[in-house]
Amino acid sequence: MTKTLTRIAATALVAALIPLPAFAQQMDHSSHANHQMHAMDASADDVAGAEETLKAYRTALEARDTQAMRALFAEESAIFENGKAEGSFANYMEHHLGPELDAIVSFTFTDPTLTVTRMGHMAHAYETYGYRIELSDGRVIERDGVATSVLAHDADGWRIVQYHSSSRALRN
Repeated sequence: MTKTLTRIAATALVAALIPLPAFAQQMDHSSHANHQMHAMDASADDVAGAEETLKAYRTALEARDTQAMRALFAEESAIFENGKAEGSFANYMEHHLGPELDAIVSFTFTDPTLTVTRMGHMAHAYETYGYRIELSDGRVIERDGVATSVLAHDADGWRIVQYHSSSRALRN
C-alpha cells in the first residue's frame, strides 16, 4: 500500500512539474477555430466606421460645428487636453472648447494621419496632424498635434468615449 501511495504521489508530482503550455499544446483547439476567425473578421469589418467618426470630428472642428461635434461623443466621455482632464465632452464644450470657438475665424488641419485598431465593439486610434488657427484679434496659431482616442460601437454607430490630444509649437 505504501508503494502504491508513493507511486501516486510521484506521478502527481511529475504531472505538476509539466509546464501548462505543454498541456495546451496537446489539447484539441479545433472547436475554437470558428470563434477566433469570427473575431478576426469582425475587427477588420468596421474600422472604416471608426475612422469616419474621427475624420468627422476634425471636419466639425474646422467648421466650428458644435452640434456635429457633440453627436460624435458618447454621453459618458472623457476628454484630456495638454495635460488637463477636461471631464465629459459636454463639460469640455461648455468650459473650454466652446468659448475658444467663438474667437476662431479659421481652423485648418494639415497632413493628418490616422491609425485605427478595432477590438470587438471598441476601437483605439492615434492621429498626428498640424493645425492653423486664425483668431478674431488677428493672431495666428500654428502647431503640431497628436491625439489618441477610444471609440465604442453600439446600435447608433461609433462614438468617441475617450479623447486625448496635445500639441506643441512648430519645430524646424
